[in-house]
Amino acid sequence: MTAHGFLLFDTAIGRCGIAWGARGVALLQLPEGREEGTRARLLERMPGALEAPPPPDVQRAIDGIAALLRGEASDLSGVPLDMERVPPFHRRVYEVARAIPPGATLTYGDIAARLGSIGSARAVGQALGRNPFAILVPCHRVLAAGGKVGGFSADGGVTTKLRLLEIERARPAGAPQAGGAAASAPQADGAAASAPQPGGGDAYGFDPAVAVERLRASDAALRRLIDRVGPFGMRLDRTSSLFLALAESIVYQQLTGKAAATIFARVRALFPPAHEGFTPEQLLRASDEELRAAGLSRAKLLALRDLARRTKDGELPTLAEVHGMDDEAIIERLTQVRGIGRWTAEMLLMFRLGRPDVLPVDDYGIRKGFAFAFKQRDLPGRKDLERRGARWKPYRTVASWYLWRAAELARED
Repeated sequence: MTAHGFLLFDTAIGRCGIAWGARGVALLQLPEGREEGTRARLLERMPGALEAPPPPDVQRAIDGIAALLRGEASDLSGVPLDMERVPPFHRRVYEVARAIPPGATLTYGDIAARLGSIGSARAVGQALGRNPFAILVPCHRVLAAGGKVGGFSADGGVTTKLRLLEIERARPAGAPQAGGAAASAPQADGAAASAPQPGGGDAYGFDPAVAVERLRASDAALRRLIDRVGPFGMRLDRTSSLFLALAESIVYQQLTGKAAATIFARVRALFPPAHEGFTPEQLLRASDEELRAAGLSRAKLLALRDLARRTKDGELPTLAEVHGMDDEAIIERLTQVRGIGRWTAEMLLMFRLGRPDVLPVDDYGIRKGFAFAFKQRDLPGRKDLERRGARWKPYRTVASWYLWRAAELARED
C-alpha cells in the first residue's frame, strides 16, 4: 500500500522522515548524511508519497519519537503501524521487539525463543534488517549473541545503533561508546581550554557536515580557517551521570590533565567498585581527611560537597531532565553550585551533551584563535566575539572548535 503522505521532522539525532497511510505509520526513516538524502531515501522506499501535514495519530508519534531521542520517557508501543505489506513472520518479530522497553535489550535468539521458534535467530535478524519502522519497532534494542552489538541497516550502521542505545542508557557488554574517546578535560573556569583533539566521536546532537558547510557559507575568514584545519573532529565524552561529569570538571580545574586524572582516580578509588563511579551520598559520607588525602584542595573539597548536597536534595536536574532543557537554563542551574562557573557549564554543554550552538566568549583559547584567524593584533572583547559569532548560529560549537585549532596554529607560527 502506497503511503498517502510524508513529513521530515527534527530530532536530537538529526532530521528524520515519516510516511503514513490509512492504517497508520508506514515508514520511519532515520537521518541520512544530509536532509536531501533522507528525503530521497524515504521516497525511494515509499514512491508516490506526497509531503503533507500529519494526521493527529502521526503527529503524536512524531512528538513521542522526538521526546525519546531527547532521552525522555516515551511509550511508542501504541502507535498504529501499517503492516499490510509486512510478511507474517516479520509481523510476529516486530510485535515482540515493540515490547522491549527503553533501556532494555534482547538478543535475536531471545526473540526466536519467544516466538517458539528456537533456531530461527538468523531469520529474526533478517526480519529486523528489513524493519521499515525504526524506533517504533526498536530493532536497535536487539543484539547478537553474547551481548555483541550486531548489525544495523540505517545510515551509520552500528555507530547509529550504539548512539540510540546510549540515548536510552542501554549499553551492550564490551561495546565502545558511540561518542569516542574522552575529550581533554577543562583546565580552569575562565582560563584557556585544552581543547579536545580531533578524533572519532560522532554522536553529536547535530549533523557535522551540515554545520561545517553552513559555517563556510556564512563567513569568508572562517571558511579559510576551516579549509586550512580540515575536517571537524571534536570528540565527545558522554556521561551516564551529570553528578559525576560535574565532579570530574571540578577536580580538573587549574590542573594539568595528568595531575587531575591521578587525583580523580584516587577519589573514585575511595568508593569501590571504582569503575562504576561514586554517588552524592557516598561522597557526603566520606571524611574531609580521606578526600584531602586523595589530593583535593580545600576549595575543591567544598565544591564537591556542595555539588553532592544539591544533587542529593534534587536542586540540580537529572541527566534525563537536562536533555529537555535549553542551554541557558542548564547554565543557570549548574552555576548555582560552588566552583562551577559559566565556562565549566559551557564545556559540559559542548563536550558532554554535544550541543551545537555554544560560544565560550570568555575562553582565552577562543579569543586567541579568533585574533589569529581574523588577523587582529589584539584579542577580541566579549562583544566583538558575540557580534561576529551571530553569523555562526546555530553551529557556534563547531566554530569554537575551529577557533581552538586556530590558537594551536598561532603557537606553531
